[in-house]
Amino acid sequence: MAQAKEGDRVKVHYTGRLDDGTVFDSSECGEGECGHDHGPFEFTVGAGQVIPGFDAGVKGLAVGESKTIHIPVDEAYGERMEEMIAVVPRTELPPEMNPEVGQQLEVTQQDGQIFNVIVTEVTDESITIDANHPLAGQALNFDLKLVEIL
Repeated sequence: MAQAKEGDRVKVHYTGRLDDGTVFDSSECGEGECGHDHGPFEFTVGAGQVIPGFDAGVKGLAVGESKTIHIPVDEAYGERMEEMIAVVPRTELPPEMNPEVGQQLEVTQQDGQIFNVIVTEVTDESITIDANHPLAGQALNFDLKLVEIL
């Protein structure tokens, strides 16, 4: 039976959990429960489209086979980096902006590159934004099932 290998386009079902058991994402979530299309996740093994530990976990799976993998921080989203947290004076924000903790914002760098940040603190004088991935600093666990090799 064929096994997933580097360069294969595959479809997998997955459920991602933190070490404390909290589910942070699933390809099998119910309608309106998550922010992506429902159904198996499709990607090319080894193409850099997913975090390294997820890629490695799918390699060698046969269609219909399932397994649970543990991905350490360095094979997931890496450690949290303090230099990716910034305090921005409110005077630098558009006057009509009313930021709230947890809000996601797009920031444009001087070179024109756009990236997402999360507002983590709001005061009368400033807001604190965090450009770390929300799962940075966390080990991840995935229940995987290879649905198809395309």
